Amino acid sequence: MKAIQVTQFGGPEKLVYTDVKDVMPGNGEVCIRLHAAGVNPSDIYTLTGTYAFSIPQLPYTPGLDGAGIVESIGEGVTNVRVGDRVFIASLVQSKSTGTFAQKMVCDANSVHLLPGNVSFEQGAALGVPALTAYRALFHRACLKPGQTVFIHGASGGVGLQVVQMAKSYGAKVIGTASKPEGKKMVQQAGANVVIDHVTEATIEDVLALNDGNGPDVIIEFLANINLETDLKLIAPFGKIVIVGNRGSIEINPRLAMQKECDILATALWNAPKDEYIQGIQGVITMLTSGALRPIIGTTLPLQQASQGFEQLAKGIGNGKLVLTID
Repeated sequence: MKAIQVTQFGGPEKLVYTDVKDVMPGNGEVCIRLHAAGVNPSDIYTLTGTYAFSIPQLPYTPGLDGAGIVESIGEGVTNVRVGDRVFIASLVQSKSTGTFAQKMVCDANSVHLLPGNVSFEQGAALGVPALTAYRALFHRACLKPGQTVFIHGASGGVGLQVVQMAKSYGAKVIGTASKPEGKKMVQQAGANVVIDHVTEATIEDVLALNDGNGPDVIIEFLANINLETDLKLIAPFGKIVIVGNRGSIEINPRLAMQKECDILATALWNAPKDEYIQGIQGVITMLTSGALRPIIGTTLPLQQASQGFEQLAKGIGNGKLVLTID
């Protein structure tokens, strides 16, 4: 079968499209014929060989998220059957096989039924992004209906799902994006208001959109740039949840003291088992009801995985990046 194989850590050039040995499920495992795979920033970090949360054994096939059809099952598997449409939401590599391949094997607990009205590309956009969005909103921010959620950088794969989830839960949603196509996607996801990224100079403009009040929850995707602005914007006793960061920042802790706000962080890999189960159940409920529909930005064939990594690393494009698999 065809797959992306990594034999050396490094950059996108280390992603090689090649023939690999076919895979078969063992006890408690499922073999899936994949039709799409989601690309996440964590895949790029893992490729470097220096990612604290994941250093796979070489050679390996990248990819934690995907969607396809169950081809075969191992003994003891009862949650899916051969022929089922499914999506994969795995937090670990299994047997060095990932979703960047025509087939993969993974633990049955990571495989979930995909509703018939959800495409394979949308199914591949779940997993890490959906679980991250759910954890940030409900496990970390403890979102309540009627609160205002400000999403600083809402046009990415995770941000758009945060918009949909928060909106479905009865929150007022303000999302930011830098480009017209990104703003259009944020609006499509259901945000009440879509604006440019906020700076210290535009804080008052944001407050004016919310009757002079700061947001109760801020979901932050670039904390090294925006955290001090977030502290000035957040409502008293509000919660800032850091989902993304690319460097260091110097802040004045007095800003947090004045608001008595919480600065929280989330890394999906830290989720306890019970919270992972709650998260996936919540995602499936929203998916089934139609409240959650991942918005796909770019699709590329599996053969162009290295190009996808380059685009994601440079921040090119909006929405979710998905690889299609023949």
